[in-house]
Amino acid sequence: MFPNGPPAIRYRDPWSQSFASRLAALSRGAPRVAYFYERPDTSTFRYRCFNMVEALGLAEPGVGASWFCAADLEWADRIIDRADTIVICRARYTPAFARLIGAAKSRGRRVLFDVDDLIFDTRFTHLVLDTLDQNTTDTDLDFWFAAMGRIGETMRLCDGVILTNEFLARRATDFCGLPTWVVPNFLNGAQLDISAQIVERKRASGWRRDGRIHLGYFSGTPSHNRDFAIIADTLAELLQRDRRLVLRIVGFLEPRGRLAGLSERIERFPLQDFLNLQRLIGEVELNLVPLQDNTFTNCKSELKIFEASITGTISIASPSFTLRRAIEEGETGYLAPAHRWEEVLLHAIDRLEDYPHMAEAALAMAEDRYGPARQAAAIMAAAFG
Repeated sequence: MFPNGPPAIRYRDPWSQSFASRLAALSRGAPRVAYFYERPDTSTFRYRCFNMVEALGLAEPGVGASWFCAADLEWADRIIDRADTIVICRARYTPAFARLIGAAKSRGRRVLFDVDDLIFDTRFTHLVLDTLDQNTTDTDLDFWFAAMGRIGETMRLCDGVILTNEFLARRATDFCGLPTWVVPNFLNGAQLDISAQIVERKRASGWRRDGRIHLGYFSGTPSHNRDFAIIADTLAELLQRDRRLVLRIVGFLEPRGRLAGLSERIERFPLQDFLNLQRLIGEVELNLVPLQDNTFTNCKSELKIFEASITGTISIASPSFTLRRAIEEGETGYLAPAHRWEEVLLHAIDRLEDYPHMAEAALAMAEDRYGPARQAAAIMAAAFG
């Protein structure tokens, strides 16, 4: 473990601006893009609306960009009047969103849909439920088929689709036939700031560790049981064999099976805000990202890799479509097929003496590819053509 990280942050959501201030931000430049999401939150909204607006503000200060939510739809005409492009993010169909789309198109505005998961095509609902370890009662099936169907219907009403990677883009093309653009998930300014503090403390200490080796699993939501199951027995075996190892779990995941009997070797933290999460990631030596291999999981973003890399923490990940593109094997991290997790973990532990070199390489990759200013050109190409 790296023991010299910054203290806990007193977190406040950075998206508390009034409607008037957000409308003014949209009106400030040209061209202008308005992002819509159902309601602000720390997950998809942050990545696909808030971060997009921030990135444009940093790299393209002449552009007008702002975010809005379903509660703002009563003022839709005022927003449409000021916008050249409307981007609707992962929104379920409602008459209000349909009116927004229709009104924007009737005034010649470009209307795009943005989505970060394969949750718009009901042909994959059974796969989503199975992967996420969800119940399949009639009530649950009604909810999931309805939610995915409504998201897909909103997508079909738009002029094109923005997605997080090429694999997901192909699924969208197959579903709706609309033009697609890829804008990956990326870091925001506040994440960069706290991560820079973490890395500076690591460097100043000569990358000093405390003798324990922390393996981190940052689950976020309670829907990763089957992903974690890929490595659970391997982790239990290694914890029993090597007293230096500590498993850190952040989020809702509940250890099962052999791990349930090793609670004294497991650190548990509740779900974190996105800044204090960086602190906890930055303290561990190895960030573990197991993922099942199927069409749904290959659509997922690489955010768990770059959010660790930017803190100077190395990742071991399953070789999914995006994860294997975010790691240069043996240089910025490690890839572990399901049958090789023990082998790769042992190799990574044996190479900890070379940790600073690999961590610096991973950090440089994250800074180069996943900073907000780096994404502005892709955002502009998607939003304005």
